[in-house]
Amino acid sequence: MNKAQSITRGEVMLQLDKNIETYTQEFLKSIETNWQPGELLPDSSSESFFEDIKVIQGQSENLSYDLLAVLIGDTITEEALPTYESWLVSMDGVQERKADGWMKWIRGWTAEENRHGDVLNRFLYLCGRVDMPKFEASVQYLIADGFDIQTGNDPYKSFVYTSFQETATNISHRRVATLAKQSGNIALSRICGLVASDEARHAKAYKTFVEKIFEMDPSEMMVAFEDMMRKKIIMPAMYMRELGDKVNSFANFSDAAQRLGVYTSIDYIEVMQGLLQDWKIENMRHLNDEAEKARDYLMSLPDRLTRIADRLRTPTIEHKFSWIKA
Repeated sequence: MNKAQSITRGEVMLQLDKNIETYTQEFLKSIETNWQPGELLPDSSSESFFEDIKVIQGQSENLSYDLLAVLIGDTITEEALPTYESWLVSMDGVQERKADGWMKWIRGWTAEENRHGDVLNRFLYLCGRVDMPKFEASVQYLIADGFDIQTGNDPYKSFVYTSFQETATNISHRRVATLAKQSGNIALSRICGLVASDEARHAKAYKTFVEKIFEMDPSEMMVAFEDMMRKKIIMPAMYMRELGDKVNSFANFSDAAQRLGVYTSIDYIEVMQGLLQDWKIENMRHLNDEAEKARDYLMSLPDRLTRIADRLRTPTIEHKFSWIKA
């Protein structure tokens, strides 16, 4: 598309909608062959059910306090899926009568994501170290409170967010899987590894959507990318809180993740650098003046954030979460 042409977000979404079937086949797995939560945890009809639970509980005793806290926080985030689906459905262009493919994508993505909260929730229930009613209250809070990730109904900004967030979630789950394996918790390691794999596919899908938007509407997509990075990408867990507490628990959760190296400020920077490379931002052409300035800001941001990250110090004191049994 040349500089003289213009296109609306709705038109871009309709163009992408024409290829949703291809994207669905490429980035989502068949339900008939996909893993299911019931395959990863003890079978309640098995004669060895109670012995299998004892094995999980024995292995879970070796999970560090911080690792268990991060696992619970990750699970609360996954369980708030209804909020994320309703947000994606509200994007401009999704409700267009001719954009039926977007609803198919959102339903398919939601169906895959739904398994994550299911399997992690069941693991927490079986491991014996979690106060489930307090954990469940935090899930209810997160859904009831809602969240504002500052995308509005803009699909361009929303896809920047999902590209970033799915990549970050992949990192977190993958590292929890590694730490769980090191502690001897084989079941948890396998669960988190499979969840991480899903998140990696989903991240690739949303990055592909942005890549295609850059081909059709590069200046507006660039400005949307810059806007999201100026605001900073916040995780859904930003609004997580514990029972009876009006102050959110994200800072304490984030400190635990930072201490473990599960997800750090450096990871945030590296995710952004990955997006700059994947979308070939440095060499993007056909940009208007506003978009050129946006590109300059984006290219300089990693170095600025690195200087800030180098000065950060992570608290060494573990917060006592109400979710974890004494």
